[in-house]
Amino acid sequence: MSPPPALLVALLLAGGSDDLVLNRFNDPFEVISSDIADCPEPRGPRITAAEARVQAHHRAERGTTCWLKGECSEPNAFRYDATIAGALRAKLNSAAALHPSSLWLTVQGRVVYLEGCVERAEQATELEAQARGLPDVQQALALVRVGQGGVVPYRRMN
Repeated sequence: MSPPPALLVALLLAGGSDDLVLNRFNDPFEVISSDIADCPEPRGPRITAAEARVQAHHRAERGTTCWLKGECSEPNAFRYDATIAGALRAKLNSAAALHPSSLWLTVQGRVVYLEGCVERAEQATELEAQARGLPDVQQALALVRVGQGGVVPYRRMN
């Protein structure tokens, strides 16, 4: 969820926009399940302006070599992301491994990240396999807390 426009304007005028944590590259990022109430929200693709500057060159270049060799249909790996996110969302809607969980989906440069909480470790393995089975996915990572007392292995929003 993005901050209200009035807040953004106020922060810009105050000079604090570099510190705002935003989805600056508009990567696909969405909640795909919400069964576990106390699951911390991941930061996902939301970054500061300084982090965006560090990532900018890599993001512009990623996938270019593959395209120049004629092995990829797109000149940039990030152009696949919205299609991958939509296909994975549709595929996981009927996946038994999705529940119970609270998960957020991020796709960045053909890499799928599933962050959140699952009840059993097997769920994470199955969800990663589902993602890897999609065309154009290069890698899938489930960064999840398993059970109530598990460690949260991702950056949190708060």
